[in-house]
Amino acid sequence: MKTLADAFYDELRDVLSAEKQLVKALPKMAKKASCEKLTAALESHLSETEKQVQRVEKAFEDTGKTARAKTCEAMKGLIAEAEDMLKEDAEPAVRDALIIACSQKVEHYEIATYGTLCTWAETLSYDGALKLLKQNIDEEESADKKLSELAKAINKDALTVG
Repeated sequence: MKTLADAFYDELRDVLSAEKQLVKALPKMAKKASCEKLTAALESHLSETEKQVQRVEKAFEDTGKTARAKTCEAMKGLIAEAEDMLKEDAEPAVRDALIIACSQKVEHYEIATYGTLCTWAETLSYDGALKLLKQNIDEEESADKKLSELAKAINKDALTVG
């Protein structure tokens, strides 16, 4: 990796993998949620994530290189952690609180990644990629806020269990 453009391309490959992994993981999390609002939020974010994959693939056009994913080990780890959590014998409200916690870890990772990519895209004058990646970060930040709002009620429910 010799240039910022090389780093951008590599990170774009990584986030493409991350989003594709998330497309597979979100339905499992939604299925395990007991709160209808949480299920709806996860399903809504699945729809957004599918669009984010398409935007990332389109962002590769500015690099002049092929849209090709590179396994995102960070997302792999976050999803493995969520899968382990879903196996726990937990009360429904507690499980929902755990789903939110795992989901927010994912969102924060994505926000950090897209923040870096947006800064690099701007520096590299990848205007098309920048516009697409800004849409993704906006959706990730919005999803994180929705999860925080849901957590207020769900955490109270989890507190009264047991």
